[in-house]
Amino acid sequence: MPNATRTQGSTPPALTPTAKGTATRLTAGGPRSPLLAALLTVLAVCGGDAVARIFPFGPRHRAVNDLANQFVPFHAHLWDLLRGRADGGLLLDWQAGWGTSFLPDYGTYVSSPFAPLVALFPRGDIEYAVYGITVLKTAVAAAAMTYLLRRLGPGTWWWASVLGASYALCGWSLAEGTYNPMWLDGLIAFPLLCLVAEWVREDKRPLLGPLVVAVCWVANFYTAYMATIGAALVLAVRLATADPATDPPRGEGSGIGGGAGRGSVRTLLRAGLTTGIGIALAAPVLAPVLLGSRHAHPGLVREFDPAPATDVLARLLPVTYSFSTPAAFVSTAVLLLVAALLFRREIPGRQRWPWAGLCVAVLASMQWGPTHLVWHAFATPNGSPYRQTFVLSGVLVLTAWTGFAHGLPGRRALLGGTTAVVALSLGSLPSPFLTSWALVLTAVGLVAVAGALLLPRRGRYGVLAALLVVGTVVGQAAATTAYADRERLVRLDDYPPWGAEQQRRAVALAEADGWPAYRTDSGLPRVAGNDPLLLGGQGAAYYSSHTPAVLTETLTALGGGWTSRGRNLLSLDNPVTDALFGVGARWRDGAVVRAEPSAPPLPLVTVRPPGPAPAYGRSPFRNQELLLGTRVYEAPGADGACRVGTEVFLWAQDATGTARLGTYETRLLGGRPKRRAALTSLGVQERQGAKPDVPPGGTAEIACLDHDRLRAAVAGLRARAATRIDVRSDGLTATLPPGVTGTAVVAVPRIAGWRCQGAKAGSYGGLLALDVRPGTTTVTCDFRPPGLRAGLAAGAAGTLLLAASLWLGARTGRRVARLSP
Repeated sequence: MPNATRTQGSTPPALTPTAKGTATRLTAGGPRSPLLAALLTVLAVCGGDAVARIFPFGPRHRAVNDLANQFVPFHAHLWDLLRGRADGGLLLDWQAGWGTSFLPDYGTYVSSPFAPLVALFPRGDIEYAVYGITVLKTAVAAAAMTYLLRRLGPGTWWWASVLGASYALCGWSLAEGTYNPMWLDGLIAFPLLCLVAEWVREDKRPLLGPLVVAVCWVANFYTAYMATIGAALVLAVRLATADPATDPPRGEGSGIGGGAGRGSVRTLLRAGLTTGIGIALAAPVLAPVLLGSRHAHPGLVREFDPAPATDVLARLLPVTYSFSTPAAFVSTAVLLLVAALLFRREIPGRQRWPWAGLCVAVLASMQWGPTHLVWHAFATPNGSPYRQTFVLSGVLVLTAWTGFAHGLPGRRALLGGTTAVVALSLGSLPSPFLTSWALVLTAVGLVAVAGALLLPRRGRYGVLAALLVVGTVVGQAAATTAYADRERLVRLDDYPPWGAEQQRRAVALAEADGWPAYRTDSGLPRVAGNDPLLLGGQGAAYYSSHTPAVLTETLTALGGGWTSRGRNLLSLDNPVTDALFGVGARWRDGAVVRAEPSAPPLPLVTVRPPGPAPAYGRSPFRNQELLLGTRVYEAPGADGACRVGTEVFLWAQDATGTARLGTYETRLLGGRPKRRAALTSLGVQERQGAKPDVPPGGTAEIACLDHDRLRAAVAGLRARAATRIDVRSDGLTATLPPGVTGTAVVAVPRIAGWRCQGAKAGSYGGLLALDVRPGTTTVTCDFRPPGLRAGLAAGAAGTLLLAASLWLGARTGRRVARLSP
């Protein structure tokens, strides 16, 4: 495609007027541009990981933060669901948190169209599967942006590939998206939603548009929300920069009597309708996610603190890293083209300045508190406060491409653009995040890209220009990837990667599994925050944005430990809670430990005598006894030591360090508000007068468990327990002994969504409960996530609205065809 310079006021080459007065756009030029962009993206990401010698290209692992705690375990659980091996289904997860709602987690973590690809890998290669999906998503984002660029206007095909790859290889993608792979669906959504906006402008694809919106919102609603805002801003600029003489919206030009102003209003109304229908179609997943968040344990509430300007400028450069500043790097090629656009006088100001203004406005909105809240759905996130940065990267790439409709920048524009990029780099010098490699790669890239733009466009010079630009983009992105890989391992929490030991543990847990007759707990030490999903079993451990408040409160009252301010719940290794929750086997000290034959685990449903529900107090030992219905703990003697033969338990929720009793020791990790140490065993009291050694930190309480009393209490409950239990993916049915009355207690947290037949579902010490009247022989409870019914209704309404809009559109089209000459 020629890169002829266009004079001001001439017809843009992006549009070719036809005989009927409509506009025929240049096509995207076939698949070679998107494919090249995807290839460059894979090369940069994998090359950077190989340089860093990180998984799967070296000995360093990727198991950091939420990647290890959430994304890998949830993908493992999805693998189990797709292969029919999970305990539970899409609505109810029986494995984590003693039984939790799964649909909100599905919609948050694994609803991406790419997620089911994990089923193509062996279960033991789940980390390879997640890595492969991460790279694939990044490549698809590059291809989608490249296709969008080619559709928006003319330009050399390989330049579209380079800019599309630059978008997918932005700093946000390489530094944050790579270990939050669910966010990468938003990276794909932005160019797709901008494409939908183009269809809306042209009054095309009335069916495909809402469907694309729905898929984007289902894939990851959080980043899709940000991408939708970004696409709306891009649409506004496209309408503002459109030439009414050559680019009227289809069906709204002077021939149909609207004028440019009315045409823009109609376009915006169509865009709103398309988006609304798409979101309504996604509502069966979105509504349970939103309501699941309302019932979740509250996370950290923090005030937004904008980053210093020097740090923001530094993050525009390659090879920088920070958790609390915007990862705005998007290749020196993009920065130079955007800066040069400001100096290109051959381009009308009404086309240059709106795009430049959009870049500035998006960047400024990231730094201002009110607009920061708008970007993040009116809640400052607990973690990186610049999660919308990928939209800025996309806007910069679109702005860079705008100038290609008028040819390549000339020498004067390149000089001005180079000066501007140098000024930005100099402005970042005071930032502590700036590295020497950042300055070197920026300088080299600036020289290479500027030189490529000055070379002749044909023959060997054209090939050389392409190599210079491609080398700049791929080299800078690979270096940024390698640097971010190394920095994450230093700065973020890391966890053991999947290996032979984890595989052995999973096999042992599977062999001991007896669900639903009893639970098998994945135990301690933990591998990640969702060990039951990753390793197997049905335990208390659970970590999600939707961790129910009632689950955290109940586990805390019983002596459980947690991190992440109460959202990351740990396994609770205690004989009383094991009895209450029917744990018949658990991982402990490198092996599976089964319950004693003389004290088999309780069934999932027991019937308590008539009486009030327990009211928890401060002591977890007393709270356990209230839920059990019997005193089983003794207080230490006057000398502070337990009676010989009893098991010594320590509760020191704020202590950090090693607690000891004789030769037995255990590690505590407490310190609220971030962490809480669990109630823990110090072993059996073997010697009279031996006292525990407790690390400092807050108050500590010692209690002495009498196992004989516990066995007697469990036997009493077993006599009033269900004789048969059938669990389903959406509930359970229990057969009760004849003649029992009182309160049936199901050993699952009383989360919102439970409904029981014949009686109102209530709470008994935070557990699901219902009254058992005389003559009752079975208990049946069903679970439906809050919001599912409303979501299905909204989805049905969206389907009807879509059908109605298609019918009205077809009817209007036929009427216009009859009236047209």
